[in-house]
Amino acid sequence: MSPSPTRRTLLTATAAAGAASATALGAACEDEAAPSGTSSPTPPTAQPNTSSPTPSTAQPPTRELRALLREIDADRIEATVRKLVSFGTRHTLSAQDDPKRGIGAARDWLLAELRSYAADSGGRMTAELQSYVQEPASRIPTATRITNVIATLRGSVTPERIYVVSGHYDSRVTDVMDATSDAPGADDDASGVAVVLELARVMAKRRPASTIVFAAVAGEEQGLYGSAHMAQELKAAGADVQGMFTNDIIGSPTADDGTRDPYRIRLFADGVPSSETPEQAEIRRSVGGENDSATRQLARFVRDVADNDATGMHVRVVYRRDRYRRGGDHIPFLERGYPAARFTEPAEDFAHQHQDVRVDESGKQYGDLPEFCDYDFIARVARVNAASLWTLSQAPGTPRGAKIVTSTLTNSTQLIWTRGTEPDLTGYEIVWRETTSPEWTHVIRAGDVTSHEADLSKDNVFFGVRAVNRAGLRSPVAFPSPQA
Repeated sequence: MSPSPTRRTLLTATAAAGAASATALGAACEDEAAPSGTSSPTPPTAQPNTSSPTPSTAQPPTRELRALLREIDADRIEATVRKLVSFGTRHTLSAQDDPKRGIGAARDWLLAELRSYAADSGGRMTAELQSYVQEPASRIPTATRITNVIATLRGSVTPERIYVVSGHYDSRVTDVMDATSDAPGADDDASGVAVVLELARVMAKRRPASTIVFAAVAGEEQGLYGSAHMAQELKAAGADVQGMFTNDIIGSPTADDGTRDPYRIRLFADGVPSSETPEQAEIRRSVGGENDSATRQLARFVRDVADNDATGMHVRVVYRRDRYRRGGDHIPFLERGYPAARFTEPAEDFAHQHQDVRVDESGKQYGDLPEFCDYDFIARVARVNAASLWTLSQAPGTPRGAKIVTSTLTNSTQLIWTRGTEPDLTGYEIVWRETTSPEWTHVIRAGDVTSHEADLSKDNVFFGVRAVNRAGLRSPVAFPSPQA
């Protein structure tokens, strides 16, 4: 184990990091000031991310990951979107037994696709329907069968650890109860489902250490019903879901004013979990942990592994559960205590969302049609998802039992945690940052131990713990709770 750095060393490093952050902030201000109607400058292959400093915790993509990302195919993604649109409507209340039109036809096609991928998995992947009958409720006038289409790629080392990626395959028009009109739903959300299918196709031939679940859920537009059922089934089974991503409205980088931002994706990450008890929430507030939920650590991990030249994308983390007055399929997972976040395009074109298919007087088409999607953009979003999920599945799990000892009032900080059970686990790192910093800025190697004392006051900075394996992959950070 390397010796703990002195307080003078740590504080000197803090000052240097502050200067670097100020320089990056100036660059970010210039970037954000670009005039309306223009594209964002260039992809990460040409210049570093100017939205914020590169985290010191960033993990460069491995050769294995780069090979996986190269297999993601924009043409296949487009074919999936167009096939889903071809069913006319995928409204949750539409026909379930028509072989060509309605949500039932889409359901059966999705299951057949996932089963074809599973056939190439050597038995590691299975595909199935997860159904239940939703009794009359909000936006469900009569008892309705809601069906999720799910493929599970079982992990080879730690199969009990699970990561979920989803998109919703139901669609709608302006009237949310209109189950008969054409509702193409290309951007919302055939685009997200296409990403899920492409990830399943590419990963089916590989051996993740942990389990990955690929889900096309229904009932989202009527009230997140399919996702809520899936999350509840996992919770009831005691599943160890350590991360969930939903992809919803990821089809275009063009906003309603024509502005294009083709190399950036938003990731919405919730703060204090709603699943916490009032006492737990108060403890979090008392130690300043409002910005350190497991979901926000997951979001930081995504930036660490997916904001780079291998994906061709910048990840803009937004510290909100979702956009105003709207929500997505990550919310039922959050409500059950799972870390979950939402990918969505950088700025939406509301003229094409939930609109009836029509042609105006000038001959311009409206509606959520395939022609308004940018399939190269969707492929880059798929690579962000792939980099995140694959690295999560191959890295150690988030450390458990992380505590910061508060009984001794000194200017040093003692951290303790429980050692993981992964066979390739080699040790742990302590990360820390100023309380005003959004990113972890410093890393201390602790070694293969379950405690560490840092020569820095716990009152002045935030600390975290992450695990490291033999391949050098790091887990998401665990934020320690106080132990008196």
